[in-house]
Amino acid sequence: MLLFLLIVSNCTLHQEANELLNPDEELDSDGLNFRITNDLSTFSGSKLIEKEANDFLRQWNLAGMTMSIVKDGKLVYAHGFGYADVEAKLPVNPGNLFRVASVSKLITAVAIMKLVEKKTITLDSKVFGPKAILKDPVFSSVADKRLYDITVRQLLAHSGGWSLHYGDPAFNSLVVLERTGETGAASIDSYCRFVASRKLHFTPGTRSSYSNMGYMFLGKVIEAVTGQSYEKFVYNEVLKPVGITDMHIGRSYLSDRRMNEVKYYESEESQPIPAFDGSGRLVPKPYGGNPIELLGPAGGWIASSVELAQLLVLVDGFRNVPDMISHNLINQMVDDTDFRGPLGWKTVKDNGDWIRTGSMAGTSAIMKRQSNGFSWVVVLNSSSWKGPRLPAYVNYMMGKIEKGTSKWPNHDLFKHVPKKI
Repeated sequence: MLLFLLIVSNCTLHQEANELLNPDEELDSDGLNFRITNDLSTFSGSKLIEKEANDFLRQWNLAGMTMSIVKDGKLVYAHGFGYADVEAKLPVNPGNLFRVASVSKLITAVAIMKLVEKKTITLDSKVFGPKAILKDPVFSSVADKRLYDITVRQLLAHSGGWSLHYGDPAFNSLVVLERTGETGAASIDSYCRFVASRKLHFTPGTRSSYSNMGYMFLGKVIEAVTGQSYEKFVYNEVLKPVGITDMHIGRSYLSDRRMNEVKYYESEESQPIPAFDGSGRLVPKPYGGNPIELLGPAGGWIASSVELAQLLVLVDGFRNVPDMISHNLINQMVDDTDFRGPLGWKTVKDNGDWIRTGSMAGTSAIMKRQSNGFSWVVVLNSSSWKGPRLPAYVNYMMGKIEKGTSKWPNHDLFKHVPKKI
């Protein structure tokens, strides 16, 4: 029996659940997410993969999973397991959209690198202050002058000067509102006032401490230098030109989930928490506990494993598929010396493997570029008591799949076009 729960009793959702799915949304029905189906990944080794995946879901009491595997630049396998919607018994398909949490940081980093490549900004551009990118009046006078020294690179490398000693401000927007004396829902401007009025925890560039808030400011950087909204710029200038047409900033409430997006589930032990909007309502943590739209550049994107795999091969540094940014910039993204990175990626290993993970209430995501050309993306739509350690178990599962599969299909599902009836 699967032990997961979407809490709806004793708390109020933003709107009625039967209003979800937004049927009037525009969809790219010719896009990759609508061309790839589970049956395309049936081959001699698929039974082993299905067994490992389904055993994994049962072992950790998870609702659903999507998996895409790339070999030498080709999408050789894409499949869903379990349920996208448990109550409706809807199975996961390769093109289903999942919250990808901090995998969003890789998307933001690629967008920044595109601007660097165009010479719109540099990695050493200063971010805050009258002579910097963000010239908001709030930065005319700050509590800590070191704020003026923070660069784009330092935000990308989590070395901007903020630590998690007092918790993660990105996931404590009610605390930010309290410290700034505001009411309602926090905005990025609330965070600007927050950092302008407080001391940094360390001198920028001297060490690294994971910072979701830093990536939220990178979204504002993109808006300031392009004159477009963060999501619009990333979609139109970064993703769409390379054929990625179904990635979006997610939404906080169940009633607002996008067409083709899965539901998110917490474990039975999870309790409702106060809504991020300051209303005092108790809500399920995946639906109203975190401001997904505000987290956008740091953790708000939704995507399929298929399109994430497509993004991966375009920034993996291998020569079999042309990358979307220069090799010089790709190399800088994985240079983790002297607090210079990695940029966007979470972990860069000495053996040449690059890893990006993401985790929040109701979702866990991991994408891995391996030096041997075998790369993969796995995303789950439910939380486990293993929490942030779950990706390590996903990595172990994928290692067993790689080792146990001697021959992969010759096809490239990235290029699959269904026959018209």
